[in-house]
Amino acid sequence: MKRLILVLFALILFSGCTKEFVKDEKNLVDHYGYAERVLYELPEDWKDLDAREKTIERYEKYLTGLTFFIDPGHGGEDRRNKSRSGKVVEADVNLYVALSLRDYLKQAGAKVILSREDDSTVDLGYRSELANKSGADFFISIHHNAPGKAEAYWTNYTSTYYHARPENYEYEPADQDLARFVQRDLAYVMDNPGGLGSFDGTYSDYMIYPGDGFSVLRKTEIPAILVECSFFSNRLEEIRLQSKEFNQIQAWGIFRGIGKYFMTGTPKINFLKETSGLKNDTLTLHYLLEDETGIDPFSIKTFVDSVQSNYLYDQGTNKLTIELANPAKGEHMVRVICKNVRGNHSLPYHKKILVK
Repeated sequence: MKRLILVLFALILFSGCTKEFVKDEKNLVDHYGYAERVLYELPEDWKDLDAREKTIERYEKYLTGLTFFIDPGHGGEDRRNKSRSGKVVEADVNLYVALSLRDYLKQAGAKVILSREDDSTVDLGYRSELANKSGADFFISIHHNAPGKAEAYWTNYTSTYYHARPENYEYEPADQDLARFVQRDLAYVMDNPGGLGSFDGTYSDYMIYPGDGFSVLRKTEIPAILVECSFFSNRLEEIRLQSKEFNQIQAWGIFRGIGKYFMTGTPKINFLKETSGLKNDTLTLHYLLEDETGIDPFSIKTFVDSVQSNYLYDQGTNKLTIELANPAKGEHMVRVICKNVRGNHSLPYHKKILVK
């Protein structure tokens, strides 16, 4: 009898403690009978409209005027990816999250372009082409994942991808910076881990396709990341993904990560054309590196025609100098990378220099 009373007390206590964060949307039932409720927490800065608006207002001055190209993966003729029960179609969930993210970004003053706004077919290669022609500043592709082995239905984590690896010339550290911010806040609001293949939940797309990566990251010419929000194949996650409210929370995590990334700032690389030029068979290029928090002098890298080059940097004036002796006539591609003391790298900087 005493044991029964304790069990009943525990059930009452559990029920009382979970009322604030357990959502029950039409009493969704797991196909496998493991759960009868959709379990997730409402973020403190999202759960009421006032808190939501204050958060958006906090990021507004950093996002106003920026243009984001949002790419909801799959759709139209590509609706193959479904949960085991068939109740979750990845293409649909990708779109729901993307539309919510669009609304948050627009409310914060950003411009948003989508590769699709409904269940339409957009060829994989055309997504990058659209982004490159759009004039957007950043590209974010939204997906949900499934394990390589269908029977691994317990697998579930959040991951965010960037293109290439640090040792590769095509790697842009700014992509990984943005991926880290988005990954952290998205995983946090979803209460998901980042997987065991990465320390912080961000991954190079070369882990999936060595030396090649994802098409949308490889072919997109602006800073780009791809988010795998969670595994729709997971027997419990598919319950949450059926909730439109949960999809909005997913988008909120991505939005918050974007906002925090821009609050941290990125260094500016300014070419000083008036003091640069060719003299005595030496091409001298001057740049001014600007960041209100300061430049990390050990982070600077310069390349000429994809080959790492020497440079001089004056910490007092923040001036960077690159000298090329006897440069060949024609076009040369100059690339500069640096980061601020908060750890954010400069956005991709590639400039063509013509030697006559």
